[in-house]
Amino acid sequence: MRLAALFTGGKDSTYAMHVAHAMGHEVAVLCTILPRDPDSMLFHTPSLRHAHVMAQAYGLPLEVVPASPGRELSSLSRLLKRCRDAHGARGVVSGALRSDYQRIRYLSVTDRLGLWHLSPLWHKDQEEYMRSLVREGFRFILTRVSAYGLPLRLLGRVVTRRDVEEIIARARRYGFNPAFEGGEAETLVLRAPLMKRGLRARGRRVTRPDGTGEYVVEELLLE
Repeated sequence: MRLAALFTGGKDSTYAMHVAHAMGHEVAVLCTILPRDPDSMLFHTPSLRHAHVMAQAYGLPLEVVPASPGRELSSLSRLLKRCRDAHGARGVVSGALRSDYQRIRYLSVTDRLGLWHLSPLWHKDQEEYMRSLVREGFRFILTRVSAYGLPLRLLGRVVTRRDVEEIIARARRYGFNPAFEGGEAETLVLRAPLMKRGLRARGRRVTRPDGTGEYVVEELLLE
């Protein structure tokens, strides 16, 4: 089936595309919402200004729609309708992990548009998921850290197997979600099996006294 991928460039949407492809589906277009609310509960926000470069890395077309607070679902509907009509998508793949808030709202839009919704990561074991990312060739960095117990030194650094084990151990100790489903961190994928070209991020770390921080991606380059 031809699918539109709800795409942010982060680990969840990227891995969901990977699983959909392994299931025999065709990812025909990348679909990205640009939320005007930096604290959006529905959509990922960091690094999205580089979405066009990410799409080039996959060799796929990109559709982008901005979304104002209170109008995020109508913007999503407009985006997916465009992907359906212009690119022949018959379904949508998303990287929803455990958020009922997110998944129910996605389903409400896809049902109205007559689109099948695939969420292959839904309720996947969070620790095993993190391990499988690195094991299956995903290279990703943390672009935001918001959880107590998650070290700021991980910002902007490619996550290794050792880092994953440290994240899992710290998640058990401090009580945050090891796959960051609660917004504990944001990620950016630089290499993945479906990518035709890798990416290289250039940026700067911004840390705060409260223990949170960001890696601001100022430039994203194709390798």
